[in-house]
Amino acid sequence: MASPAAADTVLIEAGSVITDAASDPTGSMVLVVVDGTIEGIYAPDAAALGAYAAQGAERIDLSDKTVLPGLIDLHTHLSGDPSGEFWRAATTPSEYFTLIAAKNARITALAGFTTVRDLGSRTDQVTQMLARATREGIVPGPRVITSARTIAIIGGHGDVNGFVEHVNDALDSGFTCTGPVECASKVRLASQYGADLIKITATGGVLSQQGRGLEAHFTDDEMRAIVETADSLGLKVAAHAHGARGIEAAARAGVHTIEHGTYIDDDAARAMNEAGTTLVPTLMAFEGIRRNLGQGFYTPVVEDKIRAVSEVAGTIVQRARANGVRIAFGTDAGVFPHGQNAGEFALLVNGGMSHREALASATTVAAEIVGMEDTIGRLAPGYSADIIAVSGNPIADVTVLEAVDWVMVRGRVIK
Repeated sequence: MASPAAADTVLIEAGSVITDAASDPTGSMVLVVVDGTIEGIYAPDAAALGAYAAQGAERIDLSDKTVLPGLIDLHTHLSGDPSGEFWRAATTPSEYFTLIAAKNARITALAGFTTVRDLGSRTDQVTQMLARATREGIVPGPRVITSARTIAIIGGHGDVNGFVEHVNDALDSGFTCTGPVECASKVRLASQYGADLIKITATGGVLSQQGRGLEAHFTDDEMRAIVETADSLGLKVAAHAHGARGIEAAARAGVHTIEHGTYIDDDAARAMNEAGTTLVPTLMAFEGIRRNLGQGFYTPVVEDKIRAVSEVAGTIVQRARANGVRIAFGTDAGVFPHGQNAGEFALLVNGGMSHREALASATTVAAEIVGMEDTIGRLAPGYSADIIAVSGNPIADVTVLEAVDWVMVRGRVIK
């Protein structure tokens, strides 16, 4: 659990410090955290440390560890665990998903992820309240930036599918739309419900019971209305998108991030670069669903889609990099078990990224995506005390982040 409150002053004695992904590890240093914010990073013999020690500051001994900024996962679903049983939506009340979200928040933080974007919760207000609870220290977990519900076309990925008509109607989220005016109204509704950003399913998806392909769902006018309305409210848009033409259309509409990007091609990449759109490839999601193939975990319609995307998922990063598309870290945790998020690093490296680039994708680059580059993603005076410790040097081998030894979020140690 999290400490009940951030200690007034904490001295973290580190064997080595990586202040950001562009820097190399230092020697021994001491980080001073005051009221949840980094006050300074000092050599162990700095005169200033004596004053803090004299005031009875708490000491944390990480002298055999490398200390670095907390990691950021831009695509999670904290209120869900892996399941092929789509019918559970009709049998499980929202209170259960709230408990699942609290469980997964702690697991995610202990894995070293101190900030997450949650892109689609199971029921209304679950992740908005989780964000509040982690912020206030009631529930141990990361900083949560949430889209809450997902905006989808009627019957598309993100809507309810697979039940008889009256059950579909009963489970409807209220966030489906047809036409630019109605789609704009759903963005305003999401804002009213407390969304920090907007999530749309710009194309078909893999794990839904909707089996009509993975290309574009919204019309160009509908997507433009969504993005323009979100922009007027100060919100960015994340677009789930698999098919190349759906990726291209979403980028031209001005979405901020493309989630998955499975069939990205030259034209789609060109549109993304022209719009300044970043790819969040979620490679762990593809890895996770592949593991469950042929075991009766998914319905036949879903298994067919998994086999189709599995043939190309391993080259998403290569294709994006060949076209100069910027890549940021996100996993789709919840499709695979929470806590395994750091497995994404090895997959990014296999796709051609350097270990340093992969680390940057989950720190400085991801911090820019959420508009918090002055608060998280690096260790520096004035930044939030979102700090992790590992054995080894992630600049040389980013996979050491698969075993995080110690975590602090907003100055609170997660236990």
